[in-house]
Amino acid sequence: LLLQTWTNGINEAAKMALLAWEKETGIKLVQINGQRHYGGPPPGWEGSPPPASTEVYIGRLPQDIYENTLIPLFQSVGRLYEFRLMMAFSGLNRGFAYARYASLQDAQRAIATLHRFQLRQGHAIVVCWSTQKRELLVSGLPASLSQQELEARLHMVTEGIHSVTLHTSPCQKQDKLAVLKYKAHRAAALAKKALIEGNLRFGKEVMRVDWLDPQLKKKLQLCKEEPSSSWVQGSESLAVPRPVALPLSLQNVLECLNMVCWKHCLETPLLMTRCVQVNPNGWQKFWYQAVIPGGHKPVSGFTWVSPDRQGQCKQEKAKMVAALHILRVLGKSLHSQLPAFPKVLKSL
Repeated sequence: LLLQTWTNGINEAAKMALLAWEKETGIKLVQINGQRHYGGPPPGWEGSPPPASTEVYIGRLPQDIYENTLIPLFQSVGRLYEFRLMMAFSGLNRGFAYARYASLQDAQRAIATLHRFQLRQGHAIVVCWSTQKRELLVSGLPASLSQQELEARLHMVTEGIHSVTLHTSPCQKQDKLAVLKYKAHRAAALAKKALIEGNLRFGKEVMRVDWLDPQLKKKLQLCKEEPSSSWVQGSESLAVPRPVALPLSLQNVLECLNMVCWKHCLETPLLMTRCVQVNPNGWQKFWYQAVIPGGHKPVSGFTWVSPDRQGQCKQEKAKMVAALHILRVLGKSLHSQLPAFPKVLKSL
Protein backbone atom coordinates (compact mmCIF):
# COMPACT_ATOMS: atom_id res chain seq x y z
CA LEU A 1 0.00 0.00 0.00
CA LEU A 2 2.84 2.39 0.87
CA LEU A 3 4.61 1.52 -2.41
CA GLN A 4 1.41 2.12 -4.37
CA THR A 5 0.89 5.49 -2.65
CA TRP A 6 4.49 6.44 -3.43
CA THR A 7 4.25 5.51 -7.10
CA ASN A 8 0.88 7.23 -7.49
CA GLY A 9 2.42 10.44 -6.20
CA ILE A 10 5.21 10.48 -8.80
CA ASN A 11 4.70 12.99 -11.64
CA GLU A 12 1.09 13.42 -10.53
CA ALA A 13 0.41 16.65 -12.45
CA ALA A 14 1.56 15.11 -15.76
CA LYS A 15 -0.55 11.99 -15.12
CA MET A 16 -3.65 14.13 -14.52
CA ALA A 17 -2.94 16.07 -17.73
CA LEU A 18 -2.69 12.78 -19.63
CA LEU A 19 -6.05 11.58 -18.27
CA ALA A 20 -7.68 14.90 -19.23
CA TRP A 21 -6.21 14.64 -22.75
CA GLU A 22 -7.52 11.07 -23.16
CA LYS A 23 -10.99 12.20 -22.10
CA GLU A 24 -10.94 15.21 -24.41
CA THR A 25 -9.67 13.38 -27.51
CA GLY A 26 -11.38 10.02 -26.92
CA ILE A 27 -8.03 8.30 -27.44
CA LYS A 28 -7.65 5.02 -25.58
CA LEU A 29 -4.25 3.90 -24.31
CA VAL A 30 -3.75 0.28 -23.29
CA GLN A 31 -0.83 -0.83 -21.11
CA ILE A 32 0.42 -4.41 -21.47
CA ASN A 33 3.61 -5.76 -19.92
CA GLY A 34 5.41 -2.45 -19.55
CA GLN A 35 4.32 -1.00 -22.92
CA ARG A 36 1.52 1.54 -23.31
CA HIS A 37 -0.12 1.32 -26.75
CA TYR A 38 -2.03 3.65 -28.98
CA GLY A 39 -3.51 2.30 -32.21
CA GLY A 40 -2.34 -0.83 -33.95
CA PRO A 41 -4.71 -0.13 -35.69
CA PRO A 42 -5.91 3.40 -34.81
CA PRO A 43 -9.59 4.41 -35.04
CA GLY A 44 -10.85 4.56 -38.64
CA TRP A 45 -8.04 2.44 -40.06
CA GLU A 46 -8.96 0.37 -43.12
CA GLY A 47 -6.89 -2.26 -44.87
CA SER A 48 -3.81 -4.22 -43.87
CA PRO A 49 -1.22 -3.03 -41.33
CA PRO A 50 1.78 -1.16 -42.78
CA PRO A 51 5.07 -3.07 -43.05
CA ALA A 52 7.42 -3.27 -40.07
CA SER A 53 9.90 -1.07 -41.95
CA THR A 54 7.68 1.98 -41.28
CA GLU A 55 8.52 1.96 -37.56
CA VAL A 56 10.88 4.52 -36.00
CA TYR A 57 12.68 4.44 -32.67
CA ILE A 58 12.43 7.45 -30.37
CA GLY A 59 15.08 7.82 -27.67
CA ARG A 60 16.34 10.19 -24.98
CA LEU A 61 12.85 11.15 -23.89
CA PRO A 62 12.41 13.02 -20.59
CA GLN A 63 10.89 10.40 -18.30
CA ASP A 64 8.08 12.65 -17.08
CA ILE A 65 6.58 13.18 -20.55
CA TYR A 66 3.59 11.20 -21.77
CA GLU A 67 1.49 10.56 -24.89
CA ASN A 68 -0.48 13.82 -24.60
CA THR A 69 2.76 15.54 -25.69
CA LEU A 70 4.32 12.83 -27.85
CA ILE A 71 1.42 11.59 -29.99
CA PRO A 72 0.37 15.05 -31.30
CA LEU A 73 4.02 15.80 -32.07
CA PHE A 74 4.57 12.61 -34.07
CA GLN A 75 1.16 12.86 -35.73
CA SER A 76 2.12 16.30 -37.02
CA VAL A 77 4.53 14.79 -39.58
CA GLY A 78 2.48 11.81 -40.80
CA ARG A 79 -0.31 9.38 -40.08
CA LEU A 80 0.40 7.14 -37.10
CA TYR A 81 -0.59 3.50 -37.19
CA GLU A 82 0.73 2.71 -33.71
CA PHE A 83 2.60 4.42 -30.89
CA ARG A 84 4.25 2.47 -28.05
CA LEU A 85 5.71 4.14 -24.97
CA MET A 86 7.87 1.97 -22.69
CA MET A 87 6.79 2.38 -19.08
CA ALA A 88 8.51 1.80 -15.73
CA PHE A 89 6.76 0.45 -12.63
CA SER A 90 6.86 3.91 -11.04
CA GLY A 91 4.61 5.34 -13.77
CA LEU A 92 7.42 7.28 -15.46
CA ASN A 93 8.39 6.36 -19.01
CA ARG A 94 11.64 4.49 -19.59
CA GLY A 95 13.08 7.08 -21.95
CA PHE A 96 12.15 5.53 -25.28
CA ALA A 97 9.20 4.76 -27.54
CA TYR A 98 8.29 3.41 -31.00
CA ALA A 99 6.10 5.08 -33.63
CA ARG A 100 4.83 3.09 -36.59
CA TYR A 101 3.59 5.12 -39.55
CA ALA A 102 1.09 4.41 -42.29
CA SER A 103 3.75 4.75 -45.00
CA LEU A 104 7.49 4.72 -45.53
CA GLN A 105 7.35 8.38 -46.60
CA ASP A 106 5.72 9.38 -43.29
CA ALA A 107 8.40 7.52 -41.34
CA GLN A 108 11.19 9.19 -43.36
CA ARG A 109 9.59 12.58 -42.73
CA ALA A 110 9.46 11.89 -38.98
CA ILE A 111 13.19 11.12 -38.90
CA ALA A 112 14.11 14.13 -41.04
CA THR A 113 11.95 16.53 -39.04
CA LEU A 114 12.13 15.31 -35.44
CA HIS A 115 15.61 13.86 -35.01
CA ARG A 116 17.41 16.13 -32.51
CA PHE A 117 14.18 18.02 -31.92
CA GLN A 118 14.35 20.01 -28.69
CA LEU A 119 11.39 18.58 -26.82
CA ARG A 120 12.30 20.97 -24.02
CA GLN A 121 15.35 23.06 -23.26
CA GLY A 122 18.42 20.80 -23.17
CA HIS A 123 16.49 17.67 -24.20
CA ALA A 124 17.14 16.83 -27.88
CA ILE A 125 15.45 13.55 -28.74
CA VAL A 126 16.74 10.81 -31.05
CA VAL A 127 14.54 9.61 -33.91
CA CYS A 128 15.87 6.87 -36.19
CA TRP A 129 14.81 3.66 -37.91
CA SER A 130 13.73 0.88 -35.56
CA THR A 131 16.14 -2.06 -35.69
CA GLN A 132 13.31 -4.58 -35.17
CA LYS A 133 15.42 -6.85 -32.99
CA ARG A 134 14.02 -10.35 -32.85
CA GLU A 135 16.83 -12.43 -31.31
CA LEU A 136 17.62 -12.91 -27.63
CA LEU A 137 20.78 -14.29 -26.05
CA VAL A 138 20.33 -16.42 -22.95
CA SER A 139 23.62 -17.08 -21.18
CA GLY A 140 24.73 -18.74 -17.96
CA LEU A 141 22.94 -22.00 -18.76
CA PRO A 142 24.31 -25.19 -17.16
CA ALA A 143 26.30 -27.54 -19.38
CA SER A 144 23.88 -30.38 -18.53
CA LEU A 145 20.84 -28.52 -19.90
CA SER A 146 19.24 -30.27 -22.87
CA GLN A 147 17.49 -28.75 -25.84
CA GLN A 148 14.38 -30.73 -24.90
CA GLU A 149 14.12 -29.20 -21.43
CA LEU A 150 14.97 -25.69 -22.64
CA GLU A 151 12.25 -25.78 -25.29
CA ALA A 152 9.67 -27.08 -22.84
CA ARG A 153 10.39 -24.35 -20.27
CA LEU A 154 10.39 -21.58 -22.88
CA HIS A 155 7.00 -22.69 -24.19
CA MET A 156 5.60 -22.22 -20.69
CA VAL A 157 6.62 -18.60 -20.33
CA THR A 158 6.91 -17.06 -23.82
CA GLU A 159 5.03 -16.97 -27.11
CA GLY A 160 5.97 -16.42 -30.73
CA ILE A 161 9.20 -18.46 -30.77
CA HIS A 162 10.55 -19.16 -34.25
CA SER A 163 13.64 -21.19 -33.34
CA VAL A 164 16.02 -22.08 -30.50
CA THR A 165 19.68 -23.07 -30.80
CA LEU A 166 22.04 -24.17 -28.02
CA HIS A 167 25.76 -23.36 -28.08
CA THR A 168 28.76 -24.01 -25.89
CA SER A 169 29.76 -20.69 -24.36
CA PRO A 170 32.87 -19.31 -26.11
CA CYS A 171 33.95 -17.70 -22.84
CA GLN A 172 33.13 -20.40 -20.28
CA LYS A 173 33.41 -23.95 -21.61
CA GLN A 174 31.40 -25.34 -18.67
CA ASP A 175 28.36 -23.22 -19.58
CA LYS A 176 25.95 -23.09 -22.46
CA LEU A 177 24.15 -20.23 -24.09
CA ALA A 178 21.06 -20.18 -26.28
CA VAL A 179 19.86 -17.98 -29.12
CA LEU A 180 16.09 -17.49 -29.17
CA LYS A 181 14.63 -16.15 -32.38
CA TYR A 182 11.09 -14.75 -32.29
CA LYS A 183 8.59 -14.11 -35.06
CA ALA A 184 8.39 -10.36 -34.37
CA HIS A 185 10.14 -7.66 -32.36
CA ARG A 186 7.18 -7.25 -30.03
CA ALA A 187 7.15 -10.97 -29.20
CA ALA A 188 10.90 -10.83 -28.51
CA ALA A 189 10.57 -7.74 -26.31
CA LEU A 190 7.75 -9.31 -24.28
CA ALA A 191 9.74 -12.54 -23.97
CA LYS A 192 12.80 -10.62 -22.73
CA LYS A 193 10.73 -8.93 -20.04
CA ALA A 194 8.99 -12.19 -19.07
CA LEU A 195 12.23 -14.17 -18.82
CA ILE A 196 13.93 -11.50 -16.71
CA GLU A 197 11.04 -10.76 -14.39
CA GLY A 198 10.06 -14.40 -14.05
CA ASN A 199 13.41 -15.29 -12.46
CA LEU A 200 13.54 -18.45 -14.55
CA ARG A 201 16.31 -20.76 -13.34
CA PHE A 202 18.18 -23.68 -14.85
CA GLY A 203 20.35 -25.03 -12.09
CA LYS A 204 21.66 -22.84 -9.27
CA GLU A 205 22.26 -19.62 -11.20
CA VAL A 206 19.69 -17.24 -12.66
CA MET A 207 20.17 -17.09 -16.42
CA ARG A 208 21.03 -13.78 -18.09
CA VAL A 209 18.89 -12.47 -20.96
CA ASP A 210 19.78 -9.72 -23.44
CA TRP A 211 19.49 -8.81 -27.10
CA LEU A 212 21.82 -10.83 -29.31
CA ASP A 213 24.87 -8.78 -30.26
CA PRO A 214 25.57 -8.88 -34.05
CA GLN A 215 29.29 -9.60 -33.52
CA LEU A 216 28.56 -12.51 -31.20
CA LYS A 217 25.98 -13.78 -33.69
CA LYS A 218 28.64 -13.95 -36.42
CA LYS A 219 31.02 -15.71 -34.05
CA LEU A 220 28.43 -18.31 -33.10
CA GLN A 221 27.58 -18.95 -36.76
CA LEU A 222 31.17 -20.00 -37.31
CA CYS A 223 30.97 -22.52 -34.47
CA LYS A 224 29.30 -25.89 -34.63
CA GLU A 225 25.85 -25.67 -33.12
CA GLU A 226 24.46 -28.10 -30.57
CA PRO A 227 22.12 -30.78 -31.93
CA SER A 228 18.45 -30.01 -31.49
CA SER A 229 15.58 -32.33 -30.65
CA SER A 230 12.00 -31.57 -31.63
CA TRP A 231 12.91 -28.44 -33.55
CA VAL A 232 15.10 -30.14 -36.18
CA GLN A 233 14.05 -33.69 -36.81
CA GLY A 234 15.32 -36.26 -39.29
CA SER A 235 18.25 -34.17 -40.44
CA GLU A 236 21.90 -33.78 -39.53
CA SER A 237 22.04 -30.28 -40.97
CA LEU A 238 22.17 -27.90 -38.01
CA ALA A 239 22.81 -24.62 -39.77
CA VAL A 240 19.16 -23.60 -40.19
CA PRO A 241 16.90 -24.35 -37.21
CA ARG A 242 13.35 -25.16 -38.27
CA PRO A 243 10.26 -23.75 -36.60
CA VAL A 244 8.76 -25.76 -33.75
CA ALA A 245 5.84 -28.03 -34.50
CA LEU A 246 3.83 -28.69 -31.34
CA PRO A 247 4.91 -27.76 -27.80
CA LEU A 248 5.60 -30.54 -25.34
CA SER A 249 2.73 -31.68 -23.17
CA LEU A 250 2.74 -33.15 -19.69
CA GLN A 251 1.17 -36.31 -21.10
CA ASN A 252 3.93 -37.14 -23.59
CA VAL A 253 6.68 -36.28 -21.11
CA LEU A 254 5.08 -38.58 -18.52
CA GLU A 255 4.70 -41.33 -21.13
CA CYS A 256 8.39 -41.09 -21.90
CA LEU A 257 9.30 -41.13 -18.20
CA ASN A 258 7.04 -44.12 -17.50
CA MET A 259 8.47 -45.98 -20.49
CA VAL A 260 12.04 -45.51 -19.26
CA CYS A 261 11.11 -46.62 -15.73
CA TRP A 262 9.18 -49.65 -16.98
CA LYS A 263 12.02 -50.73 -19.26
CA HIS A 264 14.45 -50.70 -16.34
CA CYS A 265 12.13 -52.30 -13.79
CA LEU A 266 11.65 -49.10 -11.82
CA GLU A 267 8.38 -48.22 -10.13
CA THR A 268 6.02 -45.53 -11.43
CA PRO A 269 7.44 -42.11 -10.49
CA LEU A 270 5.58 -39.76 -8.17
CA LEU A 271 5.52 -36.02 -8.94
CA MET A 272 4.72 -33.52 -6.20
CA THR A 273 4.31 -29.75 -6.60
CA ARG A 274 3.38 -26.90 -4.30
CA CYS A 275 2.96 -23.18 -5.01
CA VAL A 276 5.19 -21.27 -2.57
CA GLN A 277 5.11 -17.72 -3.90
CA VAL A 278 3.01 -15.46 -6.12
CA ASN A 279 4.43 -12.28 -7.63
CA PRO A 280 2.32 -9.12 -8.13
CA ASN A 281 2.57 -9.66 -11.92
CA GLY A 282 0.94 -13.09 -11.64
CA TRP A 283 4.02 -15.34 -11.82
CA GLN A 284 3.86 -18.32 -9.45
CA LYS A 285 6.87 -20.04 -7.90
CA PHE A 286 6.44 -23.80 -7.48
CA TRP A 287 8.47 -26.23 -5.42
CA TYR A 288 8.58 -29.63 -7.07
CA GLN A 289 9.89 -33.09 -6.25
CA ALA A 290 10.12 -36.25 -8.38
CA VAL A 291 10.43 -39.59 -6.60
CA ILE A 292 10.88 -43.13 -7.95
CA PRO A 293 9.89 -45.39 -5.04
CA GLY A 294 12.71 -47.69 -4.05
CA GLY A 295 14.87 -46.28 -6.82
CA HIS A 296 16.96 -43.20 -7.37
CA LYS A 297 17.38 -40.38 -4.88
CA PRO A 298 14.48 -37.87 -5.15
CA VAL A 299 15.17 -34.77 -7.22
CA SER A 300 13.64 -31.45 -6.30
CA GLY A 301 13.84 -27.79 -7.18
CA PHE A 302 11.91 -24.61 -7.87
CA THR A 303 10.42 -23.24 -11.07
CA TRP A 304 8.55 -20.08 -12.01
CA VAL A 305 5.35 -20.42 -14.06
CA SER A 306 3.97 -17.54 -16.08
CA PRO A 307 0.41 -16.19 -15.82
CA ASP A 308 -2.34 -16.16 -18.41
CA ARG A 309 -1.12 -18.95 -20.66
CA GLN A 310 -3.51 -21.11 -22.62
CA GLY A 311 -3.49 -24.89 -22.44
CA GLN A 312 -1.95 -26.47 -19.38
CA CYS A 313 -2.73 -25.29 -15.86
CA LYS A 314 0.12 -23.94 -13.77
CA GLN A 315 0.44 -27.12 -11.69
CA GLU A 316 0.76 -29.22 -14.86
CA LYS A 317 3.59 -27.00 -16.04
CA ALA A 318 5.41 -27.44 -12.73
CA LYS A 319 4.93 -31.23 -12.97
CA MET A 320 6.40 -31.16 -16.48
CA VAL A 321 9.53 -29.47 -15.13
CA ALA A 322 9.77 -32.15 -12.42
CA ALA A 323 9.37 -34.92 -15.01
CA LEU A 324 12.01 -33.37 -17.29
CA HIS A 325 14.37 -33.00 -14.34
CA ILE A 326 14.18 -36.67 -13.34
CA LEU A 327 14.42 -37.71 -17.01
CA ARG A 328 17.66 -35.77 -17.23
CA VAL A 329 18.99 -37.49 -14.09
CA LEU A 330 17.94 -40.91 -15.40
CA GLY A 331 19.44 -40.12 -18.78
CA LYS A 332 22.86 -39.55 -17.20
CA SER A 333 22.81 -42.72 -15.10
CA LEU A 334 21.26 -45.02 -17.73
CA HIS A 335 22.85 -43.75 -20.91
CA SER A 336 25.74 -46.20 -20.83
CA GLN A 337 23.27 -49.09 -20.38
CA LEU A 338 20.94 -48.09 -23.22
CA PRO A 339 22.28 -48.83 -26.72
CA ALA A 340 18.93 -47.83 -28.20
CA PHE A 341 18.08 -44.93 -25.88
CA PRO A 342 14.74 -43.34 -26.99
CA LYS A 343 15.07 -40.43 -29.41
CA VAL A 344 13.27 -38.06 -27.10
CA LEU A 345 16.02 -38.57 -24.51
CA LYS A 346 19.03 -38.24 -26.79
CA SER A 347 19.61 -34.62 -25.81
CA LEU A 348 18.86 -35.09 -22.10
